[in-house]
Amino acid sequence: MVLYFTGTGNSRYLARRIAEGLDMPLYDLNACIKAGDTAPVQTGQDVVLVTPTYAWRIPRVVSEWLGKTALTGAERIWFVMDCGSEIGNAAGYNRQLAAQKQLQYMGTAQIIMPENYIAMFNAPQKEQARSIVEQAEPALQKVLAQLKAGQEFSPPRENLYDRFMSGPVNPVFYRFFVKADAFRATDACIGCGKCVELCPLNNIHLENGKDIEVLETREDHDIIPDGSAVTLTVKPRFINVFHKTSGTSLIEGEPS
Repeated sequence: MVLYFTGTGNSRYLARRIAEGLDMPLYDLNACIKAGDTAPVQTGQDVVLVTPTYAWRIPRVVSEWLGKTALTGAERIWFVMDCGSEIGNAAGYNRQLAAQKQLQYMGTAQIIMPENYIAMFNAPQKEQARSIVEQAEPALQKVLAQLKAGQEFSPPRENLYDRFMSGPVNPVFYRFFVKADAFRATDACIGCGKCVELCPLNNIHLENGKDIEVLETREDHDIIPDGSAVTLTVKPRFINVFHKTSGTSLIEGEPS
C-alpha cells in the first residue's frame, strides 16, 4: 500500500505515480489526520510512505499518526520524501520510526520537486515548476524500479551538516518558524469554506460565513493541497490566503 501526506500536491503527485506503477492501493493520510482516525490500516506486506520534507524530516503529524496507528500485515517500509533541495539526515529518523513499528526498513529516497516553503524561499514560476517536475522523472523511475524489484533504496548523503539540520535545527525550526500571528479576513474572502474543508490539521475556523480564524498552525506553512480554490501560507509573523487562479488576497496577516 502507498500511504501519503501532502501539503501542496507534490507528495500526492508522486504517490499516485508510484501507486499506479506498482498497481498498489493509495491511502490518503490527510483525511485520517483531519478526522483523528487512528484505526488499524490493512496495508499488506509492503508499505511505501510518501511525504514532503518539513524541517529536514518527515512531518511531525505523520510520524505521530504512525505512532498511534497499527499497519496490519505490514512487514517492510520504504520512505519517499520530496523536497526543494535536501532532506538532511531524515533517513536516520525514518529508520528509527521503522524500528518502532517493528518493520524492516527499506531505505529513504529523495526526489527534488518544486520549492514551496515560501516562508523562507521563493517559489518557482509555473514554467520553472513544470521543468522541475520533468527533471524529477528519472529519480521517480529509479524509485519505481527499486520498489518493483523489492530492493532497498541506496543510502542518501549523511554528513555533519545533514545530522545538524535534522537534529538540533529541527525543533528550533518548529519553535520559531512554524506559527502564525494575528491576521484578518479581507472583503475579498467569499466565505466558501474551502480552506476549512481542506486543512488537514483543522486549524481554520469559519464563523458567520465570512470570519476566518486560524486556531493554530502546528505544521508547515503550506497546509492546503495544491489544486484547491485557496492556498494558506504562513510566514514568520505573516499569514496570507490567496485565490490560486486570480491571485486575489483573501486573508492578510498583521503583526500582533
